This record gives sequence, structure tokens and C-alpha cells, in this order.
Amino acid sequence: MLTQDKLLDMYYRMVLIRAFEDRVHELFTQGKIPGFVHLYAGEEAVAVGVISHLRRGDYITSTHRGHGHCIAMGVDVKGMMAELYGKKTGTCRGKGGSMHIADFEVGMLGANGIVGAGGPLAVGAALAAKYKGGGGVVVCFAGDGAQNQGAVLESLNAAAIWKLPIVFVVEDNQYAISLRSLSSTKLQPRVSTARSVAERAVAFGIPSVTVDGMDVLAVYEAAKAAVERGRAGEGPSLLDCKTYRYYGHFEGDPMVYRSVEEIDEWRKKDPIKLFEEKLLKSGIATQAILSDLRRKAALEVDEAVKFAEGSPYPEPSEAYTDVFTDPYY
Repeated sequence: MLTQDKLLDMYYRMVLIRAFEDRVHELFTQGKIPGFVHLYAGEEAVAVGVISHLRRGDYITSTHRGHGHCIAMGVDVKGMMAELYGKKTGTCRGKGGSMHIADFEVGMLGANGIVGAGGPLAVGAALAAKYKGGGGVVVCFAGDGAQNQGAVLESLNAAAIWKLPIVFVVEDNQYAISLRSLSSTKLQPRVSTARSVAERAVAFGIPSVTVDGMDVLAVYEAAKAAVERGRAGEGPSLLDCKTYRYYGHFEGDPMVYRSVEEIDEWRKKDPIKLFEEKLLKSGIATQAILSDLRRKAALEVDEAVKFAEGSPYPEPSEAYTDVFTDPYY
């Protein structure tokens, strides 16, 4: 049974992700953030619904669209914003940028610019967790576009053979960049003949389920069984979460491949609004409580921007520090 505190914490993390992403969208448009940025707005229910089951000692691997995973996992928002600005106070000291934020202290093994690269990392972390004992679990986030990557398929196979405590979470946001995913079109298949990612997991002997990724409570319930299975030593599971990104694949994406009408239809299923309605209807929260939480999230993002803009850039002399390559090798 979810307590009031737990539900409100889940709501706060969702609105904090949205506030962060909307602000980053504005800042990028203003030319204040360098590099590529991939926003998570619209998909908040997936990260929060799954990560709400994790505890200290658990780990996640992420994707190029990792801000939501970071915030749900507890990565410091000030450090994240400074990282996007390329500042010395960033989570990775300004050297990782949007696609490579990591914080091992809270179990965030890193966002990753290589599609599907989180799979092998999750296998390694889960193998370590199994050897150590104690019921540690690893969550591997990936998009639908990663499901044809060899590394992902190999990771599914290895996890099944070794009965590793991994929850594979597929964030099917309907598009792999500009190509419609296998589950969102009735046209001739262009990437796979499978009807869903969940169907493909069966070939590896991995239990899987398709979930409404716009409903945080539906994701939470599905993730509960998967995480418990991992902690009990019963092996991996896969969640196929149907969701939608509100912004383009990356900031600057002209989005000519989808219509305004389609975006509007998905916005009617907004995960935050849906959750608000449930909280109000159940008497868990009032409009005043929810408004206060939204204001708190906006203030936290404001403070993060001030922190980032007031922080120094790394010194040129630091170019070879905090990297894993010997410049003289």
C-alpha cells in the first residue's frame, strides 16, 4: 500500500523532471546550453514509477535521454544543470554534458550517447550484485530504437542464462529518432516483424509485460513484480512501457515526421495530469498541496540555473583530469 508521503514524493519527482526539462528547452533555445540535448518531458511516469522501488545499493543504466532517470534516482539538480552548462561544478565537472551525466554515489551509472550501450553495463553491475548477495537490483533503461542493437540482445541473453537481477525497461516513445516504432504502426514493418518488444523477450525466456507508460501507478505496479523477482534471485524481467516524448528527438529537431494533432492527442494523456486527477479523487492531496509542490519544483530549478550560471568553467589545465585515457600513451 502506497502511503501519502510516498505518493506525493512520486508526484514531486515527476513535476521536478518536467520543470527541469521545460527550462532546459528554453535555455537551449536562448543559446545558453552547448552540445546535444534530448529531453524527457512526457515520459516522467516511467522513470518515477520504476525507480520508486529502488533502494540504496541498487543501480540504473540510462540512455542519451537520461535527465528524468537522473532526477528520479536522486542526482543533484544543481549539479545536473551545471553539467549541461559545461561548468566545473557539474556532476561530471562539466566534461560529460547532457548525454553523459553519472553519479555513482546514488547508483546512477550514467547516461550514454551510444544507443543500447546500457545493456552490457547493466549485465556487469547485476553480475556483481549477484556475487555480493543482499538482493541488489539493476534497472536498464532503453528506448524502442535500441531493441535491434546486438549489444542489447546479447545482454538479454546473458541476463537470462545467468539469472541476473535486472529489470529491462523499454521506453517505447513511438519513434526511433524519426522512424515509427514497431508497435505504433500497422504499415509494412521497417525495423522488426515483432508486434511488441514484450513479445520478443519471450524468446529469451524472460517474463515481460506491456504497460501504459503514461500512468505512473500502472508502471509502479508492473515494476513491483519485476523488482521483487530480481531481489528473490529469479532472474530478469522486461517492462515494455508505451509512452511519448513531447519535444523532438533532440533540441532543434524540426519534427516533420509527426503531426501537431498527434502530439496534442498524446498530451491529453499527460502523465502528470493523470496522476493529479487520481491524487485529488482519492483524497490523497488537495489542489493547494499540489500547487505548493509545483512551486517548490520551479524554485528548485530556478536555483539550479542560478548555480550553473554563477559557476566557473574548468581551467584549460584540467583538460586531462577526470578522464580515463593517458594523454601520453
